[in-house]
This record gives sequence, structure tokens and C-alpha cells, in this order.
Amino acid sequence: MKLSFVVSIVAITLAMGCRKPVEEIHVASADLSSEAAPIKFSANDWPVWRGITGDNKAANPLPPLQWNNAKNVLWRADVPGRGHATPIVSGERVFVATSDAGEETMSLLCYNRSTGERHWERELHRGGFLHTHQKNSHASPTPACDGQRVFTAFTVQDALRVSAVDFDGEIDWQTEAGPFNSQHGYGSSPVLFESLVIVSGDNRGPGFLAALHRETGEIVWRVQRTNRPSYSTPIVAHVAGRNQLLLSGQDQVTSYDPSSGEVLWTTDGPASTTANTMAWNNELVFATGGYPQNGIVAIRADSGEVAWKTDDRGYVPSPLAIEDRLLVIQDRGVAICLDAKTGKHLWKQRLGGNFSASPMLVGEHVYATDEAGKTIVFKVTPKFEKLAENNLDDGGFASPVICGGQLFLRTSKQLYCIAEKAEALQEQVVE
Repeated sequence: MKLSFVVSIVAITLAMGCRKPVEEIHVASADLSSEAAPIKFSANDWPVWRGITGDNKAANPLPPLQWNNAKNVLWRADVPGRGHATPIVSGERVFVATSDAGEETMSLLCYNRSTGERHWERELHRGGFLHTHQKNSHASPTPACDGQRVFTAFTVQDALRVSAVDFDGEIDWQTEAGPFNSQHGYGSSPVLFESLVIVSGDNRGPGFLAALHRETGEIVWRVQRTNRPSYSTPIVAHVAGRNQLLLSGQDQVTSYDPSSGEVLWTTDGPASTTANTMAWNNELVFATGGYPQNGIVAIRADSGEVAWKTDDRGYVPSPLAIEDRLLVIQDRGVAICLDAKTGKHLWKQRLGGNFSASPMLVGEHVYATDEAGKTIVFKVTPKFEKLAENNLDDGGFASPVICGGQLFLRTSKQLYCIAEKAEALQEQVVE
């Protein structure tokens, strides 16, 4: 009995040790977060998850409203392996993250924007794959690009590992941001802020949020989060007069200072597990869940006070804030339009199909793609106004990307560029 008791105590101690919180790291200098070359992009680029403005809203011109495998396809290219990562676009390059479960490799691909020709494929990790849910992939996080490097986040060998790859496909640096105990895999994309690339490490423990220096890979700051899995991507929003790093999940919504990781405010809800990115307008931020709870919550960005909440489900597709409205597409294909100030339902429309991709807005037009490869184009007016329905041969989970009048769609096997015609891109560099 005594030996059995001792063995049990040792086992419990080891198990607790595996969940020991990560060491926190804090900014040594108040202005360290600005010590890097500025992030550069063109108005015709889509360099990160949710786009340049972080709200999944694209600038005009409008891409085609209608297409199929033969109509309005500028080019299509094979994508080896499997992944749910959305493509990103920087200048004449399109980058896609992918994985090969058989070879246990994780890679970054680079394509020519005008022709679809694959320039290179860079293997970043081999072996050490972690368990994932059947609807997840080993390459779900969307890469991020600062105009000089492409940053990827993969969970492999029991850790969250961030890589920086230059435009020639050479690895600049690789850093372990923290340990990762996988339940259903990983799905959070890196976000850029000044000199930082920020990643969420929500998992079964120990959880964390970390910021790495874009040029060196050094961890600038890292803060602890609870030991519960969640899959949301953080986002930086300039709201209530300051930059706020917003992240939902683990039964709360948290606003951080993106320069330091300092908590600005926290609010309960909307769910234990969330799997999307928050939205915002001038005064409010919006979070949706989830699992096991359902809910949409609007929070005052200056105080963290709840303005309103509903029990509507909004799990995987990210919400879209459109002027005084909020659009939520549910996994099972129902679109809900709410009044952003009150949470009152304005309309509810069944789109059909199952949705994991997030809707995006260009002008007055919403593009929403389901898992079977069907994209519905509609307007969010006082009433639902459907404009087009388009189908491709194979489906997928990646969200559509629109920039420079072109629509990029990553399906389960291919990458499409949808466009009326090949037009010269007018470069407008923004810093």
C-alpha cells in the first residue's frame, strides 16, 4: 500500500509538472516594440489573416460576382498536401501553408500572382505531428507577411514553433514560442504589430500568449493563460482611442496592450472554447462562441462592460462588423444579421451547406464560401439580397481572399485566382 501510495503521488506530481505555467517574459524597454523596419504592404495586398485592416474588409475594385471551373478563372494551381490556411498575397507572390500527413512535413509554398506558377516549396518541420480533430488540419494557421518575411505558426513536437522565411524561401529564424499539449490541434494565426509577431498558445496546458521580434525571433513578451484549449486568433484593433489586442476563449474576452502583453480589461463569456476572430466598430467589440455554450456578446471597448448578449451560436466563421450591423454565419449555414447597438435580429437567412470559412466584405458585397466549395455573394441590407451562387469541383475550409480586384480561393487540392481579366496592379505602398 505504501509503495502504491508513493507511486501515485509521483505520478500526480509529474502530471502537475507537465502543466506548470510557462515563464512570463516582459518587455525590458518601453519602446522595444518599435525597433524594427516598418511593415510594408500595397493596397492590392492581403498579407495577413483578416487583411491589412484586420476586419476582413477588402478595398475596391470588386472581383467577379460569378465564376465556375471554366468562367473567370485567371489561373489554378495544384496545392500538395492538406491545409486549411488561407492564402496571403504580397506584391507578385502568393503564399500558402500546407502539410503532408504521410511524410509528416509542414511547408510553405510560394506562387506567382500573375500566372500561378509555383516558385518554391520550403519544408519547415518534419516529424512530431500532434493529434488533431478530423475537421482540423496540420496547417490551419494562415501565415503573415511584413513585406520582407513570411511568418508561420505550427504545433509540432509538443510545442508551438514560429518560423520566419524570406522571399527566396530561406529560413531566417525559428523559435519555440512555448509548449503545446494538443487536444484537437491548432488553428490560431499569427498577427503582426509594429516589430512583433504575436501568437496565441491556448491549449490543455500550459497556456500562453507570446510576442516575438520580427527580425530576430527573440521572445519580447510572454504572458500566462489558463490551461484550457481554445482556437481563436487574436487581432489588433484601434478602438476606444488605443491599440487593443483582442482575444476570446477560455470563458472570457481579454483585451491586452499589444506592446507589452499587459491586460487592459477582461469580461466573462461567450464560451469556454471559441474558434474565430473578434470584430469591432467605433465603440464596441464583438465575440462569438461556441462550445459548449452558445453566445454573441458586444462589449464596450473602453471599459470591458457588456453592452448586450444573445444566445445565438457563432463558432468557427468569424463575425463581420458592417457599419451599424453585425453579420454572423453559423457553422450549419444560417446567416444572422443583428443591430450592432442592441443585438436585435434584423434578419435570419438559411444559406445551406456547412461553413468553416469566414465571410469577407468588399464594398456592399459579402462573399461566403462553404465546405463544399460553394460561394454565395450577397448584400447585407435591411433585407438579405442574394446576388450569385458559384461552385467549384472540390471544397475546403480556407476563407476567400480579395485584393486588387482578384479573388483567391484555396480548395482541398487547388489554389484559384478568380478575375475578370489580367489587369496591371497599381502599387500604392503603405507604411
